[in-house]
Amino acid sequence: MKEKDIILSARIISMIFTPFYLPLVGLLVLFLFSYLNILPLAYKLFVLVMVYLFTVLAPTLLIHVYRNHQGWTPRQLGMRERRMVPYILSIFCYFACYYLMHVFHIPHFMSSILVAALMIQILCATINVWYKISTHTAAIGGMAGAILAFADIFDFNPLWWFCLTIIVAGMVGTSRMILRQHSLPQVLWGFTVGLIVAFLIILAI
Repeated sequence: MKEKDIILSARIISMIFTPFYLPLVGLLVLFLFSYLNILPLAYKLFVLVMVYLFTVLAPTLLIHVYRNHQGWTPRQLGMRERRMVPYILSIFCYFACYYLMHVFHIPHFMSSILVAALMIQILCATINVWYKISTHTAAIGGMAGAILAFADIFDFNPLWWFCLTIIVAGMVGTSRMILRQHSLPQVLWGFTVGLIVAFLIILAI
């Protein structure tokens, strides 16, 4: 495989597994593999669309507009000192989504996924002041932590899902290093932070 093909593959993986998909994927897992699958389809679609709009579409568009306004490339935006505004934009969108979930009386164990994702964002933003870690692998780590937490809550075997998450984490972490956005320690720290935060918060809530 040529170098340009490897770089293109890394970019595609980074785009597909954007950090913003953590709450959406977590809810999908709940709706498919827990007793929540008995909820009306219209209700599940309403929750998923709302979460998608505020945790994927809105932050992605706002960060894109901000990057274009600054005239930066995606790689330039990835510099540690330039990441704070994107963090603030995404955190604001997550807070808005959590507020709406509260307004519509979404059950706490469903909104716990959003709380976990929000805390991961806040913690990554705080750490970024001193040290750059990967939010991509933090999100995948959060997914792994959520799987372990929900396996404990709903008493199911998480082995295959956890293994799949580890494989995806390896792909994402490798792509971030190929694109020279992160080093190996930054990738590993991101995954570790995400896993621990999501696991503890979902169990606590």
